[in-house]
Amino acid sequence: MPELPEVETVRRGLNQLTLNQEITGGDVLLDRTIAYPFSVGEFVDGIKTNAYPSGVGAAIATWHRRGKYLLAEFSPTSPSSSSSSSSSTGWLGVHLRMTGQLLWVHRDEPLHKHTRVRLFFGEQQELRFVDQRTFGKMWWVPPGVAVESIMTGLATLAADPFSPEFTVEYLASKLQNRRRPIKTALLDQSVVAGLGNIYADEALFKSGILPETLCIDLQLKQIERLRTAIIQVLETSIEAGGTTFSNFLSVKGVNGNYGGVAWVYNRAGKPCRVCDTPIMRIRLAGRSSHFCPQCQTGETR
Repeated sequence: MPELPEVETVRRGLNQLTLNQEITGGDVLLDRTIAYPFSVGEFVDGIKTNAYPSGVGAAIATWHRRGKYLLAEFSPTSPSSSSSSSSSTGWLGVHLRMTGQLLWVHRDEPLHKHTRVRLFFGEQQELRFVDQRTFGKMWWVPPGVAVESIMTGLATLAADPFSPEFTVEYLASKLQNRRRPIKTALLDQSVVAGLGNIYADEALFKSGILPETLCIDLQLKQIERLRTAIIQVLETSIEAGGTTFSNFLSVKGVNGNYGGVAWVYNRAGKPCRVCDTPIMRIRLAGRSSHFCPQCQTGETR
């Protein structure tokens, strides 16, 4: 599943390629990809310029990321019609889920068999939503509607690791008194927004914490190391363009390179990059967890 670095990589690519461009039309090839509106026809009509007052038109002002969600903010092309209020701005929301991809291609490019939605732009360009497992979703939030009222998952997201709110005190408050393994807690989007299986394993390795350690047993120094490690591994992966183990591609169709330098994830049986101890893999709450039994002793350092 694309996690924060992969979604951030896509966001940056979209901001390079699609800003100030109008969506002139679209084609929905799999109806259930559209989460809102419930009518596919309303979705296609909404993302086109006729969602705004006649003659105004609308273009993508910028792409935002909130956790693992992508949000395209639209603005009217007429300056006199612009609004500074986000509640009155149209939005296109995307969640890639397990296998979703957003690819910027020429309209003559042959369709991938798992293409679910096509968004048409000028100069024969289009943005294609390709999704093998079909869990990905798209939303159109009309002007004047609060985005959280339609994309309700946004309301429960925790602080983003790169936000000022993501302090040691904040993380400690989310973990204290919880009798659940720290690895399981880190996958909870109400604890840390955007973190998933890959980077939870990586952050726990860098902070020297075993994945089965109960949150309630963590000391403040461990939480401090964990916060720093989360930010560091996410920054490193973004610089590498994310991780590609199966489906992830950037908007331009490029693989992410973080997998080649991962500390523990997907390296079961291979020697630890620090101490040469074989990396172990266990199942925890139905998910694979990778760790070094030597470097992640769980002891306070």
